[in-house]
Amino acid sequence: MDARKTLAVAGVLIALATVLGAFGAHALKTHLSQDRLMVYETAVRYHFIHALGLLAMGVLLRSVDGEMLRWSAALVLAGIVLFSGSLYLLTFGAPRFLGIITPLGGLALIAGWALFAVTMWRQ
Repeated sequence: MDARKTLAVAGVLIALATVLGAFGAHALKTHLSQDRLMVYETAVRYHFIHALGLLAMGVLLRSVDGEMLRWSAALVLAGIVLFSGSLYLLTFGAPRFLGIITPLGGLALIAGWALFAVTMWRQ
């Protein structure tokens, strides 16, 4: 992912996190159990935090472009989709076996941020 794509994707993800957060706060409180609402809020929180991190990576890619930094951004994107995406699906009643995807998303997030740290250390 180059700087332009990373920034564009980050912007879309932040907008989506905002919409989903508002939807959860206003429309879902009366329709979901407390447990499912907590899962949904976790998905939104991680979605937001890592999308903001992806935005920072995109800004950094404008001046420090490199393969490892691009891979870092791709891993964080994959982590957001897998981690938060699986939690969103589980919130709305997807089969429980999809829960196996959530830790894979967490591992992608960890790998993305670890790769980012190594990349910045080597700069």
